[in-house]
Amino acid sequence: METIKLSNSEMKFMQLIWHRAPINSTALVKLANAELGWKKSTTYTVLRRLGERGIIKNEKAIVTSLIERQEVQQVQSEELLGRVYEGSIKMFLASFLQREKITEKEAKELKTIIDEYTQKGE
Repeated sequence: METIKLSNSEMKFMQLIWHRAPINSTALVKLANAELGWKKSTTYTVLRRLGERGIIKNEKAIVTSLIERQEVQQVQSEELLGRVYEGSIKMFLASFLQREKITEKEAKELKTIIDEYTQKGE
């Protein structure tokens, strides 16, 4: 998979698109102004740049995403784990759970996810 790099502001903008796509570019300009405080020119500049990078398509004033949110989340999660936690999910969880308590229900859901993706035979 090719690395998908999004800045924090691009990620916030893409969240608007993912939640509403396909979306009219005029409506997106208004939404970006309301949610992000962006001017019309900023929104169209970011649309153009994301289009040039193959991340979105703006055709006939309708904006759609060419990449899935999950793709971006996976790439950025792997990058964060590698950069901050030496690639260790265990270190990440231990660090996270020292500050953030989770409910018993959340713990069960996480255990279910871990069980589903655990490599057997190791």
